[in-house]
Amino acid sequence: MAAAEHSFDVVSEFDRQELVNAVQQAQREIATRYDFKDVTAEITLGDQSITVLAASEGRAQAILDVLQGKMVRRGLSLKILRPGKAEPAARGNVRQVVDLQQGIDDELARALVKRIRAAQPKVQVRIQGTELRVSGKDKDTLQAVIQDLRDYDAPVPLQFTNYR
Repeated sequence: MAAAEHSFDVVSEFDRQELVNAVQQAQREIATRYDFKDVTAEITLGDQSITVLAASEGRAQAILDVLQGKMVRRGLSLKILRPGKAEPAARGNVRQVVDLQQGIDDELARALVKRIRAAQPKVQVRIQGTELRVSGKDKDTLQAVIQDLRDYDAPVPLQFTNYR
């Protein structure tokens, strides 16, 4: 009888509902804060991005700080945010688009595959779209791969799913 294959997936995703909640909390705080009184201060959640509209770059950064605080409290990684450059908007305001990162891009996937193979040559790694499938005969080896990836400071948050 052959040894069973064990595997897990490496993914990068976030809980959309938690992000919605964090944005709503940030909107409520901005609406009640004295330093945002009588100035433009808006935060809007889109499908793939968050848009901040503020009176100045400093205020835009303050709004982002409020949002980041809410995200941390809700267990969301700040690595999902990729802030763009603040650009001039109508009426002298500033608009900043913050892209939301989900999934592992090709470049990072290749770097992770290389890292995993260097650390644990006995496991197989396949890139499947925006995630990686790591498989091997020994559960301890897979646990070592997970630990190695947890210690690695990837530019996106990594989760490990479908462990079997």
